[in-house]
Amino acid sequence: MIEVIPAIDIIGGRCVRLTEGDFRSIKIYDASPIDMAKRFEDTGLRRLHIVDLDGAKVGHPANLTVLELIASSTGLTVDFGGGIKTDDDLAAVFDAGASMASIGSVAARSPEVLERWLADHGGKRILLGADARDGRVAIDGWQTETELEIISFLRGWFDKGVKQAFVTDISKDGGLAGPGFELYESIISELPELRLIASGGVSKMEDIERLDAAGCSGVIVGKAIYEGRIELKELSKYAG
Repeated sequence: MIEVIPAIDIIGGRCVRLTEGDFRSIKIYDASPIDMAKRFEDTGLRRLHIVDLDGAKVGHPANLTVLELIASSTGLTVDFGGGIKTDDDLAAVFDAGASMASIGSVAARSPEVLERWLADHGGKRILLGADARDGRVAIDGWQTETELEIISFLRGWFDKGVKQAFVTDISKDGGLAGPGFELYESIISELPELRLIASGGVSKMEDIERLDAAGCSGVIVGKAIYEGRIELKELSKYAG
């Protein structure tokens, strides 16, 4: 069964959501990140995906205090990403309580650094984040587009020890119009052994069920929860 992974995106210590990665489209929600994390845990969910949008923008983690509070007040398995560029950044994220570090831009810009991190920490603690727009990888919090083709990019890192990756179809993210099913199906067809986590566009339970049927190992759900499109009680069937 697919694993449902709720998302908390953070700017200024608050829960927010963007549409298609555009910082001008920010929507702030009333619930605090810590309260939301506890609600997810109370539902029976076991994973949490935290995106430090401040960190992604400035180039180093900026909301580690929030991570520490969530890690210390819940039993959730947390992956944390946003601005992790250096060995010190990675150490700080792990020290603050993250079980996994989500790495995106470094994989494209400084592959030798990620190769060293994989050697030091193993594929279970590194979660590759591959954000795609029109089949190409985008980095820097989706602000910079590259010429890297998404499936080739994933294949290269799988061969180097990456075991799991979440792929965000940026054109779908925050739009509540459905995930990029064709993208995920093509990745699974080419890389069936990669633990693929879908991200972006989930708007209803049927989307999760279709991703499960397609073979995704996980799905990140954010805006649909905050907007009330999916009730937490509906996700209890996916509790670990």
